[in-house]
Amino acid sequence: MDVIDLEQPVGVIVQFGGQTAINLAAALAQAGVNILGTTVADLDRAEDRESFDAVIKELGLKQPVGMTASTPAEVIADAKAIGYPVLVRPSYVLGGKAMEIVYNEAELKDYLAQNPPATNGHPILVDEYLEGLEGEVDAICDGDNVLVPGIMQHIESSGVHSGDSMAVYPPQEFNAAVKAEIIRITKLLTVRLKCVGIMNIQFIIRHGDVYVLEVNPRASRTVPFLSKITGVNMAQVATQVIMGQSLPAQGFTTTTIPESQLVHVKAPVFSFSKLADVDSLLGPEMKSTGEVMGSDASYAKALYKAFVAAKMTLPDHGSILLTIEDRDKAAVLPLAKRLNRIGYRLYATAGTAEFLQAHQLPVSVVAKINETTTQPNILSVIHDEQVDVVVNTMGHDVTANSDGYVIRQTAIMANLPVLTSFKTVEAMVTALENRSFVTLSLAKECN
Repeated sequence: MDVIDLEQPVGVIVQFGGQTAINLAAALAQAGVNILGTTVADLDRAEDRESFDAVIKELGLKQPVGMTASTPAEVIADAKAIGYPVLVRPSYVLGGKAMEIVYNEAELKDYLAQNPPATNGHPILVDEYLEGLEGEVDAICDGDNVLVPGIMQHIESSGVHSGDSMAVYPPQEFNAAVKAEIIRITKLLTVRLKCVGIMNIQFIIRHGDVYVLEVNPRASRTVPFLSKITGVNMAQVATQVIMGQSLPAQGFTTTTIPESQLVHVKAPVFSFSKLADVDSLLGPEMKSTGEVMGSDASYAKALYKAFVAAKMTLPDHGSILLTIEDRDKAAVLPLAKRLNRIGYRLYATAGTAEFLQAHQLPVSVVAKINETTTQPNILSVIHDEQVDVVVNTMGHDVTANSDGYVIRQTAIMANLPVLTSFKTVEAMVTALENRSFVTLSLAKECN
């Protein structure tokens, strides 16, 4: 308020200040400050669970089933009613903080022990976890007209925070019907929520159906990426809308613009080696500290450039350590076959090794951390630089003394890439399979 008192502005724009600015909007309005663009009441309608659910029902849109609880007993009962797995989180969190996917009641009770409901007056939200492809748009609306410069597809599956997920534009796995439905839903929501300015909407695509995951009545971190690749200066256009200039008056007479002929991949950058207490396991809580991008004529080439820009070492031939949960064994099989074909040596603990060997894949067996055996154990193959990449999906080993956490931290300290999502591994393999073409392309660009 000191700044407001000094500057005496006509009004303030909160849409470009992230979630913190949105959270300040009501208090600013109560203090007599004019909020430009989307009104505080409409911001709250997008943020408040019950109000937003009413809008979704009114428009006949699909969304994951969700409930709100204030006691541990209510959380457990809601999870049982929805059916596991569920996504649990405190309401009004920043950066996905304290979000977690839980697969059974025991895991939920562990979560509740660390995140009691109704802390600071905010209850815990319990949502159906739908596994599928995730999509995202940043839309600009003047109250009547809507502009969607582009649709992005997240490379990681749903459950990884959008800030930590790689994304690709144009989408590689959305058919025309899915893209048309995303645009239809975006137009309905932006107009119904009386958006004046910019809005971010995230979707889950499952079995061809499009579900609304969340709406953020503000600019997101993807605006610079979309602005660069589409040529639409989104912050400038949205600001002009907020100041009263319609989209048609700015020359935008259609909802969409033609898709780029190039493929663009956004990749997160992490600083785990400098943030010793941050677990590298990806999930609903955001952990990235920056972003890079790769662009080329093909998806594989753009992927490779994004990995290089993110300083993710991708050796042509090497060794990969697979430390995965039992439920992930079937999912790792096709990736292990592709890695074997391009010349990677596979390391795994006994259970995973037996599974892969049963499918005629050569695997070197390593002992678990505390196993007494003559075989080298997981930590020794990392320390001795016998592996180049570590895949770790031990998603509920998050305490400081758990095997999964120790493996991830040991690999980080050894400067090894640690991949905790199979979709990231799949992207890496796709880039490696096409590496010879990409390397040639990069050499030509350098010349």
